[in-house]
Order: sequence, then structure tokens, then C-alpha cells
Amino acid sequence: MCGICGQLRFDRGTPSSNSIKNMMSKLSRRGPDSSGQWFEGSVGFGHQRLSIIDLSNSGSQPMKDNTLNLTLVFNGTIYNYKELRSKLIDKGYSFFSSSDTEVIIKSYHFWGKDCVKHLDGMFAFAIWDSLSKNLFIARDRMGIKPLYYNLTDKAFTFASNSQALLTQNLDKSINPIALQQQLSLHGVVPAPNTIINGIKKLRPGTFIILNENGIVDEQSYWYPNASRYESNISEDDYITRTHELLSKAVTKRMEASDVPIGVLLSGGLDSSLIVALLKESGHKDIRTFSIGFEDIDDENGSEFEYSDQIVSKFQTNHKKYLLSNKEVLPRLSEAIKNMSEPMVGQDAIAFYLLSEQVSKQTKVVLSGQGADEAFAGYFWYPRMFKEQGDEVERFSKHYVDRPHHEFLQTVMPFYQGEDHTNKWLTKEFSKPGADSFIDKVFRTDMTRLIVDDPVKRVDNMTMAWGLEARVPFMDTDLVEWALQIPPSLKMKEEGKYPLKQIARQLLPSSVIDRKKGYFPMPALKYVQGDFLEFMSDILSSSSCINRGIFDQKYINKVINSPRDYMTSLNGSRLWHLALLEYWMQINIDT
Repeated sequence: MCGICGQLRFDRGTPSSNSIKNMMSKLSRRGPDSSGQWFEGSVGFGHQRLSIIDLSNSGSQPMKDNTLNLTLVFNGTIYNYKELRSKLIDKGYSFFSSSDTEVIIKSYHFWGKDCVKHLDGMFAFAIWDSLSKNLFIARDRMGIKPLYYNLTDKAFTFASNSQALLTQNLDKSINPIALQQQLSLHGVVPAPNTIINGIKKLRPGTFIILNENGIVDEQSYWYPNASRYESNISEDDYITRTHELLSKAVTKRMEASDVPIGVLLSGGLDSSLIVALLKESGHKDIRTFSIGFEDIDDENGSEFEYSDQIVSKFQTNHKKYLLSNKEVLPRLSEAIKNMSEPMVGQDAIAFYLLSEQVSKQTKVVLSGQGADEAFAGYFWYPRMFKEQGDEVERFSKHYVDRPHHEFLQTVMPFYQGEDHTNKWLTKEFSKPGADSFIDKVFRTDMTRLIVDDPVKRVDNMTMAWGLEARVPFMDTDLVEWALQIPPSLKMKEEGKYPLKQIARQLLPSSVIDRKKGYFPMPALKYVQGDFLEFMSDILSSSSCINRGIFDQKYINKVINSPRDYMTSLNGSRLWHLALLEYWMQINIDT
């Protein structure tokens, strides 16, 4: 829920109300229900509210606790807030609201920086301590909720998206390292970098403490261990425990809300299993939503064949939306305007258009992101596993969109350099706490790559319509458990074996054993017709040429034969290039 922003000055100045207001204007779609500002000396906060827990004014933000001299802005949901509230009441605290927001304030006062270890949820928040003059900034373990910032010797400025920060006076030049990663890692630029030099993002599972003198202390508070603690656990035990943890993850995300909750139903195993587990736990009025697009050649544009089966079996209250390609192209600029970073996954546009419709029905939905990464659902995992030799090369062959030698052909000399993608992967794979190469792959996917790919897309595209997406498969307890499961068990029967076994008693076999789908939007994969003309115009525009990032000889080759330039993950390199340039035209140039 919500969009947050703020600034702490180091230069004895005071934050400008207009500066905060300008940032809030770029966050308004994340929190359309109400807004607020707060200032005290060198610090100022802004907040746009999406009311989900404690719908009264008592839950409004920025929230100040006059007794504790603490003020907070918060984006997200704390699933165990009722449990923590009871515990804190026993410690002598009294509450003026029934919100999870106030629980964070009291938790920080009681546990200090260790409060984050007690919070079970998705969150990004900032707390100002009026007594110590410290600013505490934190992000959840899985990085589900975003937090971007700009740090100079004059101020620390933060916000829920980069568009808010781009209203400020900062360095808007392109980060060469991030550019290479953007074009190599399927649009992923791992934290702390972004494509903009003047904008960073807080790493997942990390907090920062700052004071008025500009002293910055950044610490990580969570990182999972991918080594197996026990070797005598049976297959049935692994599956039973997975069932228990997933059921708990789904249930607690349904209970932490004062508004109705729906499910984004793709027709795949993951979202279908969420519906089944809701039914298993006793939920009756389940709302589900699906979207589909036109087919192109042999590529299906919808998965209604499967989602309809789930709707029929569980008798959900269902809404189904079918869009033509003619409806998609005019809406691309809207979706890209709401991307905090360039997001090449074709399902970003699908989520944007689906969220527009779903937001008319509810404020909160459950979604299936994280299941493929946690339980080995992607086709490239077995291919990597079978490879021999250098670990980074094994990974890169089946994941990296653009080998380094092709990256050098893609960009102009100013942006050419060493293989930063290779260096980053080498560093990730060298971290301790993983038993094998494939364990390292799963851990890197779950803790770094997923954060800045599917998770970021879902948060951006749903929150663009004031819709909060909750992701049960990224529950911390479930993720830690999934990383302990032997890869051979997860990859059995073409992947996601534990989930398939759970589903055998709950779902139709046709949904469980179907070929994996990818929330299809064929027009952005097999580029032709109006879409080809659109992308060609972007990449041959004067704005693109004058920006001087891409080598036009390479660009022309890709435009002339887009289907010859597909990535190892079956994406379109032409779309990747056009999306990056179009994002900069919309979000930086205007």
C-alpha cells in the first residue's frame, strides 16, 4: 500500500514543501485515497495512502507518535502486526490506531534497529527519531516493496519510485555498468545501481541509519542460507512441510486486510494453487481475475482454457478480460510512464492493463510470482544443470540476453567496457552458504534477480492503479525452506515437483501437467506490423541518435530482422532496445 518520499538535509537547510509535493505528485497513483506531509527542521516526509488496514484517519500518514518522538512513512503490509501489537501491549505500550503502521513505530522504539527482524511482511519505511536526530530507512527481506534514493553531500532524498526522484535536481546521466546489466540480465539492474547515475535503490534485507551530519551506516539484516542442514528428510516430509508453509503464507496474506482480496488467475499452476489453498482453508467468496491477448502465429495470447477450469471447479467470482493488439499499442506509453525502471518482461504491460480492470473491483490481490524461482519451474534450470565447466559460463549460456561481445556491438564506444555482468555473477556465486552450482543459481534468482524482474514489474504495474499485490510464494519462511530442498527433488518431472504433488489432490491434472505458460503477450515477443514500425520509429528517432547510446548499424540489423535477434529466454532483443529508449524519452526527456 502507499507511496512514500522524504528528505534529510545535511547542509543545515530545510526540505522544501514544493520539493516534497513534486515527489508526491509522481506517487499519487500508488496511494489515491489520501495524502499528507510532515516537516521538522532538517527532515520532511510525504505520503500517498492506499487504505487497506485501519481505514480511519487514525491510520493516516506521515504518522507521528508524540509520546515516543518518532515519525514514520511506510509502504507495505505487516502480516504479523496483530501478534506484535499484543506483544507490545504486554510490554506497556498503548496504541491510538489499529494499523500495522503504528506497530512499526512501537517495534522500532522497543527493539531499535532489530525491529526489522520481528516484522513479517513486505515493507519499505522511514522513521525519524526527533531525540537522536537519526533517520532509519529499511526494506523487506525479499525486496517486494521498492525504495529509491539520491545521496549527496547536501541531502539524502528517498521515494517509492524513480519518477519522484527525477523531479529533484540530480545527475540524470546513464550509468554504464547498469546499462550493460540492463541489456544482459533481462532488464535486471541489481541494487544498489539503477540506469540513472543519480538514483540508487536500497538492497533487499537492508537498512540505513543516517544523521544530520551526513554519516551513513548501511547494514544487511537477512540473507538466506542455501546449504541443506539435514540429509535424512524424506520426499514426503519435504512436500508436507512445503504444503504447510504455503498454506500459512496464503492465509496470513488474506487475513491482514480490512478490504476484500482477490487473486490474479493466469491459469498456470501457481495462481491456481493459491485459489485451491484458499478453498482448502475455508474461504468461500473467492474473487479471481484473468486477462488474455490476441494470438500471433502459433503463440497463444491467453490461458483462458486453463483458468476457466479453475473457475468452474472452485466456483470463484470471476472476471475475464480479452484485449486486441489494437488496444495494447496506444497504452504502451502509459505503462512505461509507470515503470520505476525499464522493464522488458512482456507481462509488465499485461499486468498494467489487467490491474486497471481489477482495481475497479478490489484493492488487494494475491499473485503467483516467486514459485518458479523457489521451486525450479523455468526451462533453463535443467539446461544449466547439464552443462559442465565454469559456473558463470554455465549460467550465462542459458540466461544472459546478450553476450559481452554482442553488447560491445550494441552500444557506442563511450559505454563499452569490461564485462560487468560476468563480474557481478562471479561475486554472487562466490558467496558462501550454497552446496552446489544449481543451489547458487536458485539463491541468486530468489535474492537478487527476481527482485528486479517479476517482483518489481508486479509492484509497479499494480500500484499504478492503486492495487496492492501480495506474493505468497515469496514468504520468507517458505523461501528459506525451498532453498533447503534438494535441487533434484525440485527439478523432478520438469520442475516444481513439490508444488505439483500438493496440487494432485486439489487441481485438475490438465492444469498441473500442462506446458508452462509465461503470461503471454505475443506482440512484444514476435514483433511485426504496427509494433515493428513503432519500435523502429523510437530507435531511429533524433532523441535516440542524439542520446548516443546505441550503435545505429547494429540497431538497423535488428530492425530489419527482429526474429533473428531473440534472447536465450525467448525474448525480443528489439523490444529490449526500444523499451529502454522509450522509457528514457518518457521519464527523463520530458
